[in-house]
Amino acid sequence: MKIEQISDHIWTLKSWMFFECRVWIVANQEGSGVTLVDAGIGRMAKDILAFVKKLDKGPIQQILLTHGHSDHVGSVLKIVESTKAPVYAHPIEIPYLEGDLPYPRRKKAEQTLPKDVVRPFYIEEDGQLPSFGALQTYLAPGHSPGHVVYFHEQDQVLLAGDLFTSKKGKLTRPMKMFTGDMHEAVQSSRIVEKLKPVRLEVCHSGPVFDPAKQIASYVEEWSSLYMDNIVQSRFLT
Repeated sequence: MKIEQISDHIWTLKSWMFFECRVWIVANQEGSGVTLVDAGIGRMAKDILAFVKKLDKGPIQQILLTHGHSDHVGSVLKIVESTKAPVYAHPIEIPYLEGDLPYPRRKKAEQTLPKDVVRPFYIEEDGQLPSFGALQTYLAPGHSPGHVVYFHEQDQVLLAGDLFTSKKGKLTRPMKMFTGDMHEAVQSSRIVEKLKPVRLEVCHSGPVFDPAKQIASYVEEWSSLYMDNIVQSRFLT
């Protein structure tokens, strides 16, 4: 596993399967332990726990999921067994990861975590999603129905899960074969315009700096491609 400190309070931990897989450790305020964002694949659990111990900023206080796909929750059970840390996800996502509903574009439901392991976010009456210490949550659906991102305002880092991939510092769309609604995912990318992070982190490729500068062209490119595909599909049928 490769470990890199990417800001004052955030470390990225990277492993590989068929592609890169990243999770993030965020130091909580006032020395009150750390937060794990996403949990990668199963074999990462041992290294995650070892790094947290070496970091010596306290135990894992909570695990925050961007979404429930198997490559983002693989280490959850082992880490929970060791730490008893609560696990959180958007309530929209929970029926999918618990296997009650199939993810969009998938024929069968798949349980990636047992029932009652993941707790739903508490959502305010006005729709405001919670903050966890310095991390503010934002809904960014498309890759999955309840996909979220986490913004660390002090460090100006956006932990974006599978909202994007990247190539040589350029934003590219999420992996098509695993994305439920690509058009919705592209529209969700506009959260970057609102937040204007200095650094954007994604799970399966490298960071993107000042990503807000790319969003207009990104949305235009992929929205146009989506519409072209719709027209071609209707023509062929």
